[in-house]
Amino acid sequence: MLKFTSYQHKTIVVLNLITNKYDTITDNELLERFYADKNNEWLGILLQRYTILLLGVCMKYLKNEEEAKDGVQQVFLKAINELQKYKVEYFKSWLYMVAKNHCLMKLRDKGKYTTELNEQFIATPYEAEDKNEYIVKDKALDNMAMALQQLNTEQQQCITLFYLQKKSYQEITEQTSYTLLQVKSHIQNGKRNLKLIMERLQQNER
Repeated sequence: MLKFTSYQHKTIVVLNLITNKYDTITDNELLERFYADKNNEWLGILLQRYTILLLGVCMKYLKNEEEAKDGVQQVFLKAINELQKYKVEYFKSWLYMVAKNHCLMKLRDKGKYTTELNEQFIATPYEAEDKNEYIVKDKALDNMAMALQQLNTEQQQCITLFYLQKKSYQEITEQTSYTLLQVKSHIQNGKRNLKLIMERLQQNER
């Protein structure tokens, strides 16, 4: 398990003291508040919004729940450090890439991933030629979040547990009151509905 310094511990405490009163403030507004006064509380509120996304990314690559949870904390701390130095335009996409690259480096350290990674790219992924890619990725993540919220409670729960938290069918049945057949049905129907909702959202953007 990770051991945090006093500064890091205080940062994590901030993340755990988030309240719902900031729900109406956009990501960009929170970033602007942070850049204006350098108060880490704004970053804590912002990062807390993406805990599930980050856990899903870390589980996808690391395949271990404890390592994934530690990975989320590591990504939080890296994001806080980097945002002290660079301005970010497309926060969700940037945070996703920070998490992905963190996991790939962890796998490389274990000898499971050999491709050389560029730390400078992680810190400053805002070159002009990459901007369109980040705009597209940022919108796709927005659409995914919106689509997930439009699923019914059963489908949303099973989709989140299965794809984001990487739970097995059996683990989901044990964690919920659903039967194995119901879990499979909720996941199958949820996948289909997610695709339909995202296609509709994409059409509305044209």
